[in-house]
Amino acid sequence: MSSVDVAAIIKELRPRLLDAKITKIYQHSHDEIRIGLHIFKEGRTNLIIEAGKRLHLTKHPETAPKFPQSFPMLLRKHLSGGRITDILQYDFDRIIEIHIRRGEDTTILVAELFSKGNIILLDAERRIILPLKSISFRDRKVMRGEQYEPPAAQLSPVTATLDDLKEIFSHSEADVVRTLATRMNIGGQYAEEICLRAGIDKNTPAARLDDVGPILSAMQEVFKPLNTGLKPHIVLKDGKAVDVLPFELSQYERNEKKYFTTFNEALDEYFSGEITGKKGEATKEGAGKEGEKAKKPGLYEYRLQKQMQALQKFKDDEERLVHKGELIYAHYQMCEGILKAIKSARDKGYSWDDIKSILKKSDMPEARMIKSVNPSKGTITVTFDSEEVELDTQLSVHQNSQVYYDRAKKLSAKIKGALAAIEETKKLSGKEEAPEVRKKLPKPKQRWYEQFRWFISSDGFLVIGGRDAQSNEDIVKKYLEKRDIFFHAHVSGSPAVVIKTEGKEVPETTLLEAAQFTVSCSGIWKSGQASGDAYWVLPEQVSKTPEPGEYVPKGAFVIRGQRNYYKDVPLEVALGIELDIEKRLIGGPVSAVKKRAQYVIEIEPGEFNQNDLSKKIYRMLYERFEDKKLIKAIASPDRIAMFLPPGGSRVRG
Repeated sequence: MSSVDVAAIIKELRPRLLDAKITKIYQHSHDEIRIGLHIFKEGRTNLIIEAGKRLHLTKHPETAPKFPQSFPMLLRKHLSGGRITDILQYDFDRIIEIHIRRGEDTTILVAELFSKGNIILLDAERRIILPLKSISFRDRKVMRGEQYEPPAAQLSPVTATLDDLKEIFSHSEADVVRTLATRMNIGGQYAEEICLRAGIDKNTPAARLDDVGPILSAMQEVFKPLNTGLKPHIVLKDGKAVDVLPFELSQYERNEKKYFTTFNEALDEYFSGEITGKKGEATKEGAGKEGEKAKKPGLYEYRLQKQMQALQKFKDDEERLVHKGELIYAHYQMCEGILKAIKSARDKGYSWDDIKSILKKSDMPEARMIKSVNPSKGTITVTFDSEEVELDTQLSVHQNSQVYYDRAKKLSAKIKGALAAIEETKKLSGKEEAPEVRKKLPKPKQRWYEQFRWFISSDGFLVIGGRDAQSNEDIVKKYLEKRDIFFHAHVSGSPAVVIKTEGKEVPETTLLEAAQFTVSCSGIWKSGQASGDAYWVLPEQVSKTPEPGEYVPKGAFVIRGQRNYYKDVPLEVALGIELDIEKRLIGGPVSAVKKRAQYVIEIEPGEFNQNDLSKKIYRMLYERFEDKKLIKAIASPDRIAMFLPPGGSRVRG
């Protein structure tokens, strides 16, 4: 539901739900609750709230779960027997507030329908009693005991003036349609409708639009039905429902439509039809047969259901562990700084209690990310992108990440075992097909070199580089062969870089790209210099054996003999989306990425840290490509961060 849909449904439901009595509350899925209501002169009905998606009354309630979960039980404790005193939309946003009075107590149930959504119970002072999902953002916390803070207010299209539009358009860096969609909380569909009726090219840069009068007139025309009267309907294409709307849009004028008396009825049929379509016709058939008992599942069917549940849990856990491993890499610099600081404090004799006390008083961003310390295990729990990750203070960043990858591999073995057990049960039960499992996009399989920094040169050579001291050691000890070429920057803090030659002659273009890769991934990038020096040697010149009386630390090496230098190599990096047979995110020197990628973003030293820049680039890719699922799968912010150099950066141009 869009903010416009929310405005329409609140306009309809508010008169009906005032003074409605709340009975029982159920939770049918991770995101969905059902509230039983008794409406004066109407009788019993059910209100569906699905976080991030919808809110409406339904004639098609699902069967109550046998064992209620903790969230609906707490809602029952605070709300059952209470009466609704108000239901309203917050600031023309996808936020709905239901105010409830029970005795002397007043509570507010908030339904957030934006992004992944949430359902939050507040007390009279708007302090959070319990959210469905506990989430911590940079500018707001949705957690028990916190004061509820809605997202920053946007401009309402219903009350916007000519001056308001001039203000947001003059300061926008996006085109007209994106400016309308994001700054006015109306989404792309209604933003396109406004552009269409205003006769303005939606791709026109907003700041270049001299006359915003047609936009205002079109906006008033589009949203006029919210005040004058709705025309609810479901839009059909080839007989299938494709959209549900409170009033007609010209972009659907050629489509077949099914009209309804109320917008609530349209929403209920649209979403309930979507659900029953997924479940088949079993529910409808069972509804008309009163007194008929559901058939009890047999032994093998019951076993199969349990095995499928176990399989899904293994898959979910595997995905969660891989994601945590990726989060560590995505926040590499932050992890490294935290681990070094704690190891240094322990080496100096500080106790764990001392460290906890120092962390509480510290204003450093790294300290604020540490949620807890476990002295018995020697671990810390940090929060990255609202998710908790445990780090072992005795391990490097790379090793901590590998712990999660190794645990995910063990689950992969369990998944194979579960699949084999399911096949055996199917044979015993005589079934040909197993119950449907929730499908997920396949995650790209990690190749051995993706644990390091890497790129494919313009001439097709694989080049790998270390991320830290441990991975520098691994590259030299495990992957440096006699036929390869070794690169290093002429400064400390350089990655160990290796061109995997496979016995072939390496052209000058690949050597120069490897030199550029080396200096760009070294400490030179952090220093803000525009260029740096690098050299290459043969593998037999690289040694861990120091001269008498000298010491070679982890990740460092002794280079003997002549070095082949590349002077004043410019610092630059690029990221690209490869869309050939294999679709993936790649990175490396600009010339190498341009050779293989169909879409390229160039990076230079700048003011944004890895975390902020990776999110900015992800938004750019998400807006640029129509296949949003592909971008989420191959170019998430944590994957982008793994290709960014250490230190501050920005997008060139």
